[in-house]
Amino acid sequence: MLGTIVNTCTILIGGAVGATARQLIKDKYKKSLFDALGLACIVLGANAALPNMQKSEYPVLFILSLAIGSVIGTRLDFDGRLKRYEEQRRQRQSSTDKPKLIEGLTTACLLYCIGTFSIVGPVLSCLSPTQGWALGEPGNTFLYTNATLDLVTSAVLAATYGWGMLLAAPILFCWQGMFYLIAFCFSAAMPEPMRCELSIVGGVLIVSSGLSILGINDCKTINLLPSLLVPVVFYLIKGYLC
Repeated sequence: MLGTIVNTCTILIGGAVGATARQLIKDKYKKSLFDALGLACIVLGANAALPNMQKSEYPVLFILSLAIGSVIGTRLDFDGRLKRYEEQRRQRQSSTDKPKLIEGLTTACLLYCIGTFSIVGPVLSCLSPTQGWALGEPGNTFLYTNATLDLVTSAVLAATYGWGMLLAAPILFCWQGMFYLIAFCFSAAMPEPMRCELSIVGGVLIVSSGLSILGINDCKTINLLPSLLVPVVFYLIKGYLC
């Protein structure tokens, strides 16, 4: 779990630096940074989803995942709950024109959690033949690389959305911890088909987040987050039955 701990800490550090520097950035630059993040999300999401769609064993699984996930998320009203929290937070502040925390957290969680490094990294960390606390441990290489990227990303996001972005750190820890636990329990690397399906669903959600950030369409991406669990459950059940 050392790699995950390091990755979580870099998000906290980067977020703290970005949130502190936020007060020094003029509003016009914040707006430009905000738009840039939206465009980047769309490009990153498309890049994650499209190549993997060609490798998918079940081309309709991502559609079912989005459908099932949206129903679960809507029923639990994730978007509504966070928006009510956001409204309460705004009422305690003098300004109401700041970027929405809900959009920032959704974007951060998707960017931090979806990708080869964040999914495969915990598995290799668990299965590495040289478990230990050394930074040079082979199994943690992906997570240390991911930590470096997230350090920069978290600083940029926090400069836009503020201190609330630090909440994404424990979410990343739980996400990577889930894959670490799966690898520990089953003593096998994450199946490539599962990573493929997760990348497709995650890519779609990242695009959705980008559309919301740019103000093109509020897709309520937070309600779609349960979609990420559907491929995991599907392949776990398939592996058990087979």
